[in-house]
Amino acid sequence: MEFLQYIIDLGTAVMLPLVIFVIALLFGVKIGKAFYSAISIGIGFIGIGIIVDFMNAQIGPAAQAMAENFGLTLTVIDLGWPGMSPITWASSIALVAIPIAVLVNIVMLVLKMTRVVNVDIWNVWHMTFTGAIAYVATGNYWIGILGVIVHAMIAYKFGDWFCYDTDEYFGLEGIAVPHGTSAYMAPIAVIVDTIIEKIPGLNNINLDHEKIEKRLGVFGQPVVVALFLGLIIGILAGYDVKNILQLAIKVAAVISLLPKVIKPVMEGLLPISEVVKAKLQARFKGADFLIGLDPAILLGDPVVVSAGLIFIPLTIIIALIVPGNEVMPFGDLATIGFFIAMGVAVHKGNLFRTLISGIVIMFMTIWIANQSIGLTTKLAETTGTLSDSASRVAALDQGGSPVTYIFTQLFNMTNLIGFVIIGIIYAIGLYLTWTRYKKMEKENVA
Repeated sequence: MEFLQYIIDLGTAVMLPLVIFVIALLFGVKIGKAFYSAISIGIGFIGIGIIVDFMNAQIGPAAQAMAENFGLTLTVIDLGWPGMSPITWASSIALVAIPIAVLVNIVMLVLKMTRVVNVDIWNVWHMTFTGAIAYVATGNYWIGILGVIVHAMIAYKFGDWFCYDTDEYFGLEGIAVPHGTSAYMAPIAVIVDTIIEKIPGLNNINLDHEKIEKRLGVFGQPVVVALFLGLIIGILAGYDVKNILQLAIKVAAVISLLPKVIKPVMEGLLPISEVVKAKLQARFKGADFLIGLDPAILLGDPVVVSAGLIFIPLTIIIALIVPGNEVMPFGDLATIGFFIAMGVAVHKGNLFRTLISGIVIMFMTIWIANQSIGLTTKLAETTGTLSDSASRVAALDQGGSPVTYIFTQLFNMTNLIGFVIIGIIYAIGLYLTWTRYKKMEKENVA
């Protein structure tokens, strides 16, 4: 257990290359090729981490200044995934969560319940969070373990159900994204897309990247769009001219650099994934497998980045209208792209539809995060990670997860109306997602 904790503490940029390296050797990849690929993947994730940290450093203060300018008096701070993931890893469920998640993956592969081979061990913290919160809510350790299992099963199925989106829109052949907010919020985008398709007029509106560029020329280029969005954020934050201009160019730099830092990940992964899939296909009689990776690889898409930037001020506005909201969006603001990335693919890059589904997603996320304040605070207390015993904490990422909320409410009913509403909406989303996948599967076979 101490060894697992040590590996976890290395962080995703070290842990993931180690996992990839070991898997590559087990599947017969030559040591030199495996070593080089692992280093490339590590370099890519270091680059992603640098850019995300840079975004947080620039956007975080601007978001806080915006909240002050809007006169928000929300008292519970969103810690975001940077704050909630270490709290989750400090829980008593954490050390058994990784072997459980791996075992669930193996069992599902053997039973042909999934095609996803998950190598992103770091993001098992999402599954762990469900288990940890359920344990805190019920006091029953085995219900906590069941939470890890259920979340893992759902996550791997999301990897299957959205594999054509990952391939056809993002161009990531053979890759799945079964983790994080991108996966579990995508069914909401499917609901919105289904509804819009049935509304005359709205179903013809298409603001995609190519059309925006064509109509606006150089002003439609992603970097230029990001520059103007940075200017708007700086103005809303009440910055002076100097800081507005500096923020704008830094935001433009982010959208320019993200695709470049993601490239080493794919260069390192593809040679190994081909060997792993070939061996697995031979073992499982031609089955086509998918390599499960972190949703960070989706952040280089220009529509994802543009929508993510738009949702920084928009999420703060949404926080004002959520009934009874106490949560101040903060820790996750700079990485809203995670919440809507797979939705962008569902909408085939249509920014108009992405904004509509994103509003629904963030409204639901903030509302659920409010319902989870007591449990996320208790989790922080039990792990000894709450610095101020009088404070309360929340997290949009995972704390606002419908998967965790529905599972926990099953065993610890605190809001029957909320449970029924969220449960029905999410059940519809899962059904539509499944039927959509089956339709896409038939089209690809044909």
